[in-house]
Amino acid sequence: MDSKGSPSPTIKESIPSTSQSQFDAYAPVDPPNLWKVFKSQVTTREGWWGEFDWKTMCLPNVFNKEKRNAPFWGLNSRLPLGLAIIMGFQHSLAMVSGVVTPILLMTGSGSTSLNLTTADQQYLLSAALISSAILSLIQITRFKIWRTGYYLGTGLLSVVGPNFASIPATSAVIQNMYANGYCPTQTLADGTIQYLPCREAWGAILGTSMVCSFFEMGMSFLPPKTIRRLFPPIVSGTTILLIGCSVISTALKDWAGGSGGCSSLPETGLYSLCPSTDAPHPLPWGSPEFIGLGFLVFATIVLIENFGSAFMKSSQIVIGLIVGLIVAAACGYVDSSSIDSAPPITFVWVKTFPITVYGPAIIPFLIVYLDNMLESIGDITASCDVSGVEVEGPIFQSRIQGGLLADGVNSFLAACMTISPLVTFAQNNGVVSMTRCANRIAGYCCCFFILIYGIFGKISSVFLSIPAPVLGGMNAFLFASVTVSGIRILAYLDWTRRDRFIVTCSLALGMGVTLVPSWFTHFFSYSGDNEALKGFLSAIETIVGTGYCIGSLLAIFLNLVVPAEWGPETVREIEEKERRERDKLREGLQQSEEHPLEELTTTRTVEP
Repeated sequence: MDSKGSPSPTIKESIPSTSQSQFDAYAPVDPPNLWKVFKSQVTTREGWWGEFDWKTMCLPNVFNKEKRNAPFWGLNSRLPLGLAIIMGFQHSLAMVSGVVTPILLMTGSGSTSLNLTTADQQYLLSAALISSAILSLIQITRFKIWRTGYYLGTGLLSVVGPNFASIPATSAVIQNMYANGYCPTQTLADGTIQYLPCREAWGAILGTSMVCSFFEMGMSFLPPKTIRRLFPPIVSGTTILLIGCSVISTALKDWAGGSGGCSSLPETGLYSLCPSTDAPHPLPWGSPEFIGLGFLVFATIVLIENFGSAFMKSSQIVIGLIVGLIVAAACGYVDSSSIDSAPPITFVWVKTFPITVYGPAIIPFLIVYLDNMLESIGDITASCDVSGVEVEGPIFQSRIQGGLLADGVNSFLAACMTISPLVTFAQNNGVVSMTRCANRIAGYCCCFFILIYGIFGKISSVFLSIPAPVLGGMNAFLFASVTVSGIRILAYLDWTRRDRFIVTCSLALGMGVTLVPSWFTHFFSYSGDNEALKGFLSAIETIVGTGYCIGSLLAIFLNLVVPAEWGPETVREIEEKERRERDKLREGLQQSEEHPLEELTTTRTVEP
């Protein structure tokens, strides 16, 4: 997996680690019996608390005069139980925003969301947290498939949650559903279109997700080299970059007041103010108060990154959210009705949705699962690196295979549990590298806390009461980090002429469609009664009208058809060649100055 001796990009190059010099892979050993380790620790003080520098961990950097690295807790280290609980709680705080954000955006208001009722949103938030907690156990534990050489799970501290790539796919599909009448709308007296709740759309998305999840399951059994050949970093980087760009506009709309009907600035009616005229403290879209709330969250994240402790940095997103929520509540922007009406205790399948398969959504969701694979390969590689385990060889390859299979299986089970596709979170790597804790017991504690957040409905419903500007300030940072992940992958390409050509073509359409999503809307003019043909044309419109879909498909196609030997020179080689030519020219000019033309002229004698 190392790039030495091989000119082609590899997994290691696709997500290079920033901590290679920090942790060295330790020799593989048989995993201990965690239950026996747990029993041996329960009865001793050292087993609960150990010897740990709590000051360095918890106090901000300005109070720590002596900078020392905290001890590194490996995959199967003897981690004190009290510390495992604290580390697990910390890890859960870092994960929770990533778990709930996609659900909030997909079920919220507007032409690209489901506009579900508060009760349905409360349920789905709880279901997302419960599903994440339960299905993360599969990734962390790692099971060997009986009588085969295949695995299910990575065996790393790998928490899973709803994939952000589902947001643009779901948004495009829902917009198509409202446009063709699959989902109901209502025209208000002032001419504003009100998008009504569409539970059938969520059932169709879940059914389509179930079917498409078999794609990732099947691909997980391919050799890792084949997967990397089909989906190299030039494809994964372009896809992830376009996904980040496609969703960041929603965050900015929320930052200014909301991405629903009020963002179109109607002069009268229910959405003349944001989030609506029925809200506790409604204001026009783009009001300074809204901008200030979002900026407070964003600034808090920046300040914690500069001055916070290791504990605070790993939870900076949640801390920024809490600060924004406190200020918003003090200023009267929080609607507590969702908390009051939430059930004290809930679980999955308390509410159900009619499961169907929506044809136009199949290709977009296949792209979602393709992105799942690309993200997982990079994230699992980075997780292995920061966890101090092998990043090459058969054990590493089995972790990749097990992780991809677990993501596919988890996504199928998540759809059965009424939740969109799941993926291994990249946030795991940041938390592990900051806290230096890759221990699986801490991972189990993390799953326990996330499960508690989901079961107690009052806790999960808090996220529904958060004003849109507060969420927008947080999501702007989250979505931009997705974009940066794609840029980071592309930055490690050799940037040959071939690389530049493929990325240019992919971004030309991908970014262009993201900026002008309606460019292909009027291409087809069929208005007949053939429902099958209508569905096929609708699917094409959805694909071509979704930036990351058309961009990633074009990147895959060009990567397969453009010859590898075409334009072999890299940017660095071209610059070096130009430098040598300039040096040669400069040396020639210097020789001309030192030796005038008449001195350089010599008489040649031609021998017979």
